[in-house]
Amino acid sequence: MNDNIKQFDDRLNNLANFISRQEGKRDQLIELKSSYENELTNIIDEADLLEHVMILFQKTSEYARSQAKNQIENLVTKCLQYIFESNIEFIIEIEELRNKANAEFYVINDTPDFFLKTKPEQSRGGGVVDIVSLALRISFMQTHKPSIEGPLILDEPAKHVSEEYIYNVGEFLRQSSSMFNRQIIMVTHNSHLAALSEDAYRVELSGTESNVSPVKSL
Repeated sequence: MNDNIKQFDDRLNNLANFISRQEGKRDQLIELKSSYENELTNIIDEADLLEHVMILFQKTSEYARSQAKNQIENLVTKCLQYIFESNIEFIIEIEELRNKANAEFYVINDTPDFFLKTKPEQSRGGGVVDIVSLALRISFMQTHKPSIEGPLILDEPAKHVSEEYIYNVGEFLRQSSSMFNRQIIMVTHNSHLAALSEDAYRVELSGTESNVSPVKSL
């Protein structure tokens, strides 16, 4: 009888120890579960925050791109209108291709008689291309962040522009230099553009030597 009671007590103690160990494991699992739940909550909160930040960056990027687009369109349009003395306009159309922004340039001629929208290279021969290229270089330098310092260096900037508009090109360059406080260094074969500069030098090749002489100095 005593042996049975002792065996029963031993089994009871073993069972109590087993239950105690299982309760300890349960408490550890509950604590671990709570820790994981807190970590999951933090991850969800962080993901939500990152999503809002991404949206903010996207909106900021879209706004900055829109502002830069408007500034560039405005400057190039004014340049074209000043030089060609018409209501010609320059526009940029941006579309998303494979998650990348793709920009297409167009020139618009809108008159009471017709409306024409073309690529710059298809409008008025090469003259419009020259002026669009020139105006884009100036606008990119002025709108780029961080700002681009130093002179604007041009090589035959209006080689396809007809003589009737060359004076306007020169005046545009002069005003741009003054407005943006930027020196312009230009290589040109056009005597009208050379005459409009503050300092001009003629470079002539004599055999294998280049002779440089001032054309005028104001």
